[in-house]
Amino acid sequence: MITTIVLIRAEPASIPAAAQFLAEIDGVTDVYSVSGDWDLVAIVKVAEYDEIARVVTESFPKVPGLQRTQTLTAFRAYSKKDLQQAWDLGVE
Repeated sequence: MITTIVLIRAEPASIPAAAQFLAEIDGVTDVYSVSGDWDLVAIVKVAEYDEIARVVTESFPKVPGLQRTQTLTAFRAYSKKDLQQAWDLGVE
């Protein structure tokens, strides 16, 4: 699976509705309301790179209230579990 993180700025009054709309898009696995420069973060998980374009450039613009997005595609995932397994195998 290819994981893409999309940072989203939205009109303040539309944040709850936009989050719900985003959560219903095929390929979006999670939507978070966050603090800081961005209002929402959407996690997109798809099987092929072409699907990222479909989700982000075709589906996201249909969401009412979205003002701006920034898309980050993950190359590699690191987690405590992954690191612990590496140490258990003796990998350094």
